[in-house]
Amino acid sequence: MSPTASGFGNVVRALRIRNYRVYTVGNFISLSGSWVQRVAVGWLAWQLSHSGVWLGLCGAADLIPVVVVSPFAGAFADRVDRVRIIRVTQIVAMTQALVLAFLTQAGSITVEMLFGLTLLLGVANAANQPARLALIPHLVDRATLGSAVAINSLVFNSARFIGPAIAGAVIAHGSIAMTFAVNALSYVAFIVALTRITVPPARAAASAPGFRVFGEALAGYAYALKHPGIGGIMVLFSVSSLALRGFIQLLPGFADSVFGRGPEGFAWLVAVVGLGAVVGAAWMLRRGGTAGLTRLVIAHTLALSLAVMAFTATAVYGIGLVCAFVAGFSLVVSGIGAQTLVQIAVDPAMRGRVLGFYGMVFRAGPAFNAIIMGALSTQFGLRAPVAAGAAISLLAGGWAYARRRRMAHALEVEAHAAAD
Repeated sequence: MSPTASGFGNVVRALRIRNYRVYTVGNFISLSGSWVQRVAVGWLAWQLSHSGVWLGLCGAADLIPVVVVSPFAGAFADRVDRVRIIRVTQIVAMTQALVLAFLTQAGSITVEMLFGLTLLLGVANAANQPARLALIPHLVDRATLGSAVAINSLVFNSARFIGPAIAGAVIAHGSIAMTFAVNALSYVAFIVALTRITVPPARAAASAPGFRVFGEALAGYAYALKHPGIGGIMVLFSVSSLALRGFIQLLPGFADSVFGRGPEGFAWLVAVVGLGAVVGAAWMLRRGGTAGLTRLVIAHTLALSLAVMAFTATAVYGIGLVCAFVAGFSLVVSGIGAQTLVQIAVDPAMRGRVLGFYGMVFRAGPAFNAIIMGALSTQFGLRAPVAAGAAISLLAGGWAYARRRRMAHALEVEAHAAAD
């Protein structure tokens, strides 16, 4: 099999494109800092409250605003300069990290303040996500789009592995406040990178008069749900996200009350999920096309569900780490596959709105799942609610498997026919 056929040739070609290369380097540094902060927020929330409810709320605060903001952000991403949107939101996020560092170092932080500041970060992230996703096809050509999506996921999950490892060391040997300062510094690299890339303006920017944001956002959502392939993917991931994908936000509780490990044990749980995701992303780079991708997405949704069920069934830390690795692997394989299929199948005029919808599903779903599971944990403990959610996700995977041929035809066959 040639490098191009296996996908590696497209990886090299994507990274030779200056815009994409500069974006990717800056993005990696920023994401690593974000994961440092995410681990610190989880551990700080647990230290301040020792409450599953607050753990779920603080874990979800970064994700909740996506429900309100995404419809508008997706519509704007189809209209205005996407690079400018990303740059402004990164400046807001950097300011948030600096405030967190100051309050924590001063000993003034409360769990309520932590929740509020994380909610502010969630607004910034929700505003930039559709622009970030919709920007990628403008940085590479169609032939390398699938590889670019895989590279982005590899970058994200490499950061998910590296960030928690850094956070564990900084918290153990430095302070939680220092982790927030590290994150603030990481944003600088991405902001500088954004000043060095140039992309064409959004195609519909000139038609702003008469622009009805909410109506156009709803039109994008309706298009996605009616599409025989994209609609099925959205249903599958909506259910699995609402039922299961927020389990990562509850890992501080598992590390402490189930496995009896401290902040370093928690950081390694998150890092191993990230390691599995890195391996999954690297594995996906070998794919040179979309044939069989729909079936792969469904299969790894099922595998993710089984891995999390096994995770909840053990109190042995080593077995938990293995389950976390498998969950991370399947989480990213299903995510890369789904995003690649959506990016290829979607009408370009709808890209920002549909990817805003996609981003809402993948961010808000786990947020609400974390809140629900955190609340249920006060009555039933951590294990039973997460196991029940995994069972629901397993049923959703079975539903999608029964419809796999129709979905695959719309996503893998008709999209390529339209492109030709």
